[in-house]
Amino acid sequence: MRIDTTLTGQNKTPPLGLALGGGVARGWAHIGAIRALIEAGIRPDIIAGTSIGALVGGAYLAGKLDVLEDWARSLNRRRMMSYMDVRWGGSGFMRGERLARVLRHYMGDVNIEDLDRKYAAVTCDLRTGYEVWLQRGPIVPAIRASYALPGAFEPIKIDGRHMIDGALVNPVPVSACRALGAHMVIAVSLNGDAFGPIGSSHEMDFDEGDDTADPFELASQSLNKLRPDRLLLKSMMGENKGGNAPKIGSVMMGTLNIVMDRISRSRLAGDPPDVFVAPRIGHIGMLEFTKADELIERGYRAMQHEIPLIKSVMDVMHQMPSAVTESKS
Repeated sequence: MRIDTTLTGQNKTPPLGLALGGGVARGWAHIGAIRALIEAGIRPDIIAGTSIGALVGGAYLAGKLDVLEDWARSLNRRRMMSYMDVRWGGSGFMRGERLARVLRHYMGDVNIEDLDRKYAAVTCDLRTGYEVWLQRGPIVPAIRASYALPGAFEPIKIDGRHMIDGALVNPVPVSACRALGAHMVIAVSLNGDAFGPIGSSHEMDFDEGDDTADPFELASQSLNKLRPDRLLLKSMMGENKGGNAPKIGSVMMGTLNIVMDRISRSRLAGDPPDVFVAPRIGHIGMLEFTKADELIERGYRAMQHEIPLIKSVMDVMHQMPSAVTESKS
């Protein structure tokens, strides 16, 4: 007989976990989702984030959510181009150092173990393919490792291992929250309606707009000004003569979309969250970082829609006569 006595007092609230999924630019929706939780007085005890989910979750726990939101809302084509440190011959299209400098400027030298709550940045070991949860050390390298999308960013070396985007192994890290002690988990998926709904039925009406800034296209424009091999750039990133072939950014993001959708469905079926939140953001491209206003609003509305359910589940768990659970070994 195995007995879990994590909670023995009836007045203690069961630990609440928040799993923030990956989704590149769509991750700005996490900012709105967290805003809705704060407004409702709900405070997660544990946060596990994948890719941009690690960024937003880490910024929140470090007390930098306001700064991150202001920065996200300020992004435009010119500012995005300024962060593109493109290089040839490396292990990624961009080094990512310019963006890292921005993170270090705002986040400082915060260590994960110094945060007031449990936090894990989900990443993947490039050599073994193992899922890795970074829970100690400086938070900025951990965040960079979690969003190091292969082909786009160079892998990040941590403890002698090269780490890449955690979305390749655990797009919505419910399992990490549970392993860190969460008795109840709220999951926010950024891919819920990419290929058909798998979660929340919440929907809103918005004008989609026509801002389609693609960082890969911006980077190619920047390189075009500096290097003579323009035909190569056009063949890699521009349209073909027929105008129907997708650009490299679209191919990479489309591939990531498929991988995340399939892995998410499988892993969430095996370890479902207690509350699943899926903002309707599938119409927004994964590289449309300039759409922070709409994404934040959609994330806020989606989480706000689920607040009654979250509070109901919390009440049920809190009112249980004992938080002691038993299972046969």
